[in-house]
Amino acid sequence: MHLTIIKNPDESKIVMYKIARLVYAETFGSSLAAVEALTSMISNLCITSKRELSDIAQDNNIFESLNKNSKRNKYLSIDSGNRNFKMCIRVVQRMFNGNLPDSCFGATKFHHIEVLPDWARSRGYIAEIDGLLFYL
Repeated sequence: MHLTIIKNPDESKIVMYKIARLVYAETFGSSLAAVEALTSMISNLCITSKRELSDIAQDNNIFESLNKNSKRNKYLSIDSGNRNFKMCIRVVQRMFNGNLPDSCFGATKFHHIEVLPDWARSRGYIAEIDGLLFYL
């Protein structure tokens, strides 16, 4: 069997798919609300920090799934035909088009409900959406 890697020359599509894979790995596409909230948080962080989306999409301090020892890391390689992943792509595309309302109340940080990172210990979260806690 011979595999051919197809590279997309459109940088915006590459970043869009990276973000969609991150959103999928962090939410498993469990609900539209979770996917929209995490995607809006990424947009908020991009705007407030003035960082490029491509830079944010590589930050393992933000996304647990980017850490090789994370149980979520393997979900970055999701099959592009997966129904929940396709939902993530559609939501991220809405963000790229400027059509995604902020559903996390301006949050720029998040974590999963089952963990409590050091940075969150002295802060109050502003939203809980399907197992994700969001912070300013």
